[in-house]
Amino acid sequence: MSEAPHLELSNPDLPDLDPSAPSNAHSYSNGSSNGTPAATSRMESTKNSIMETAQSAMASVNNHPTTQNLKNALTRAGPVAQNVKAETAKTRDEFADLANARQTPEQPAATGQPLTHYHSMFYRLLSWKNPRATAISFAVSVLFIFAARYLNVIRYIFKAVYMTLGATATAEIAGKLAFGRGFTSQFRPRKYFVIPKASLERLLDDVEQFINFFVIESQRILFAENVYATSAAFLASLVSYFLIKFVPLWGLTLIATTVAYLGPLVYIQNKEVIDTHLQKAGHMVNQQAVQIKDMAAQHTGNAAKTFQSYAGEYTHKAQETINQYRGRSASPEVKREDFPRAPAHEPTTEKSGPILEPAT
Repeated sequence: MSEAPHLELSNPDLPDLDPSAPSNAHSYSNGSSNGTPAATSRMESTKNSIMETAQSAMASVNNHPTTQNLKNALTRAGPVAQNVKAETAKTRDEFADLANARQTPEQPAATGQPLTHYHSMFYRLLSWKNPRATAISFAVSVLFIFAARYLNVIRYIFKAVYMTLGATATAEIAGKLAFGRGFTSQFRPRKYFVIPKASLERLLDDVEQFINFFVIESQRILFAENVYATSAAFLASLVSYFLIKFVPLWGLTLIATTVAYLGPLVYIQNKEVIDTHLQKAGHMVNQQAVQIKDMAAQHTGNAAKTFQSYAGEYTHKAQETINQYRGRSASPEVKREDFPRAPAHEPTTEKSGPILEPAT
């Protein structure tokens, strides 16, 4: 084994930089130097020159425009990065709170049936209690509508499928032809992925709850469990009936999504004003209903009285007519001129000539 290469200095006057070296023991003892003045001065000059070179290099690096721009960028990006991190954490917490809101409401339907956990989740989503999560879901819904309108999603899906299958088949065939082993089969997992039974059952349960949410809500609206919701659905269907003539289906979907998300937000922002107007409108409707009820009761009473009077008159006339017929049939004085008289003698037959008998 050859020895490691080493470098020998031609100047023997330079001190050894290792403090533990025997030659430097006197130089590093209590910060004093017991060597010659020339060596000490050379060491100090060398140390000073190294310090000055390092300081000048650091100063030049610090004063360079690139370094200054980087410092300014980091200074500006520091609060921005902190804000982004804080907003990301808040958004994650709001989505977690929205997921935890998927619980069956305590108040059942009017029929006593329990509601689904999607009732509470959609209520929390559309009530803007988690504004970041609601805004993100609204933006995603709008983007999905535009993507379904302007992008041929199904065609792109088929394109991705045939490109993936073509790439895997080509890699496998090329690997077998070139190396005797396919490339795709080398990445084949030891065990194919399967959906666990528990996860599949939870997924199917969520699908069932999601479908039943729409089924129950449609029946609650149809049978006017909440008259305001039924009225709103009536207005929406009426407006859609006229808009469908010149607005495409994706436009109606976009309008419905916008109203579903922004309607509750407008109500929340102007809750006091809207509640005041709704209270006044309800008071006016109640007054009109009371007036209509009083008028209907008054007209019903008048009609009943008129009917009773007419019924009494016709009953009285009928009684008089019946009494007249009864009195006429019971009276013994009956005019005989009204009937023809019976004959007093028997009718006689007139005599005629002999009756001729036929000849035999």
